[in-house]
Amino acid sequence: MNNKPTYISRDGLEKLRRELEEMVSMRRPEIAQRIHDAKEHGDLSENAEYEDAKNEQAFVEGRIQTLEALIKNATIIDEHHSIEMVQIGSTVKVDGPDGKESFTIVGSTEARPTEGRISNESPVGRALLGRKKGEKITVRVPAGDISYTIVGIS
Repeated sequence: MNNKPTYISRDGLEKLRRELEEMVSMRRPEIAQRIHDAKEHGDLSENAEYEDAKNEQAFVEGRIQTLEALIKNATIIDEHHSIEMVQIGSTVKVDGPDGKESFTIVGSTEARPTEGRISNESPVGRALLGRKKGEKITVRVPAGDISYTIVGIS
């Protein structure tokens, strides 16, 4: 499995732990019971309930493995970060082609681009990391090159 660090906030890590707990303590036994009940109906080759439960079991087991790996490799984002230089956890105000925008640099598990939370692995996130207020950057994205000027870091 992948051993690269998962950059995540304390709240994000807690959400992952709660989801894992729910998957292990509730969903797994629930699906096992569904499989048991479906087996009792006889011929498994034509049993849609059994197939559906087995497919859901595969999804849940895969999600459990993913969550365990994310939690194992979690690196908590420092909440007391520098305002001199962009790093994971920083909120960066930029002036770009669409006017003023604000991005919070987060780990990939917490990225929500529509909410301004971009991954440190995204083209814009990578380009901003390590930069300082006043610097101009150009980011190559699928739609072409975009230029930003960093106007604030918090």
